[in-house]
Amino acid sequence: MIKVDLNCDLGESFGNYKMGNDEAVLPLITSANVACGFHAGDENVMAQTVRFAKAHNVSVGAHPGFPDLKGFGRRNLDMSLDEIYNMMVYQIGALKAFCDLNDVTLNHVKPHGALYQMGAKDRAIAKTIAEAVYAVDPNLYLVGLSNSLLLEEAEKVGLPTASEVFADRRYEKDGQLVSRKKPGALIEDTSEAIQQVIRMVTEGKTTAITGEEIEISADTICVHGDGAHALEFVKQIREKLSEVNVNIVKIGG
Repeated sequence: MIKVDLNCDLGESFGNYKMGNDEAVLPLITSANVACGFHAGDENVMAQTVRFAKAHNVSVGAHPGFPDLKGFGRRNLDMSLDEIYNMMVYQIGALKAFCDLNDVTLNHVKPHGALYQMGAKDRAIAKTIAEAVYAVDPNLYLVGLSNSLLLEEAEKVGLPTASEVFADRRYEKDGQLVSRKKPGALIEDTSEAIQQVIRMVTEGKTTAITGEEIEISADTICVHGDGAHALEFVKQIREKLSEVNVNIVKIGG
């Protein structure tokens, strides 16, 4: 039987600002990527999200990003490799402390936003990210874009990896995600997104925005927990995957 994880970026509220619908989405997923306070989240939200995830038997992962609250970590920052390394260690370590306090095992790391995209395309940044994760804990899974440099460098360092695909994003012919700045980057139609997911998981293929067929590996599917129809969307993905005999399990499960 084919196995796949369902992950969601959570813990993105900050102080009095509320984002997402974490408590409602947690029962529907198997892995939570918890914001670590730089692009979103704060110490109170991190602690609460770890407790919520534990209550729902959901695997916990760190979701470190650039220190850019206003831009939500989606803007490229010109940082040195040493700065990126220390930034990664700092954020992963912070979430790991909350996990330790709650007797939860930190399972994976998934970079956020611009850091994720830069790591997918820039070998030096990918290597730095992988080395930082390995330094904190060599047993952590590094989650990255399918066929990306980030996964290549993680494997070289010796980290276990999880190849990620996106339910509601379109792909370029080189396997990169279409930039959110371009029209058509997001798949708005639920049925189209679900069909893309099923094909990626069961056939290892998808169609690029330019029409070419590309190969893709799916260990984990990113679903988004915000938006008016997000919960229904996640429920439908679970249902449709079950119908084609795909078993939904945690990363590494």
